[in-house]
Amino acid sequence: MPSTDPFARFGEVPLFSLTSSVMTDGGPLAAAQYGAGAGGQDVSPDLHWTGFPAETKSFALTVYDPDAPTGSGFWHWALFNIPAETTSLPTGAGAENSVLLPAGAVVMPNEGREPTFIGAGPPPGTGTHRYQFVLHALDVADLGVDPQATPAVMGFNVHFHTLARAVLEATGVAGGASA
Repeated sequence: MPSTDPFARFGEVPLFSLTSSVMTDGGPLAAAQYGAGAGGQDVSPDLHWTGFPAETKSFALTVYDPDAPTGSGFWHWALFNIPAETTSLPTGAGAENSVLLPAGAVVMPNEGREPTFIGAGPPPGTGTHRYQFVLHALDVADLGVDPQATPAVMGFNVHFHTLARAVLEATGVAGGASA
């Protein structure tokens, strides 16, 4: 059976736990995590993590839909330089200019080129989409990425500094916010 880790092809690293009060691994997104244009609220979910390596110096988080009909997926949210002492993000931390993010955290532009969480919006006829919330425990305190770069550039740099990762994957479908 193939790995459920979307990063398995890059080499194995230890896994740690990532949870949320509004989603379970493999379960559906809550209505609030859909985009406003899809009947949701563009609200990032609460996230909590445990079991990461003691030598972690920072975290990087990505929210990605590999099933978007783009040929390259869709980045919903990406941030880095989350301090190592941080073990959770509250609901709504992904709002633009959020005061709910820890000091020092850097938010990258999403696919809409906005530094915010953008909710799910699978187009009709594209089936079930996977929304991969991936948290990387890193061996550096400052990833050193230009905040205006793309999440893919961040991911390239994250790859070389990952000590461990946690994956929480939720699903979404067209019209799912009102289901």
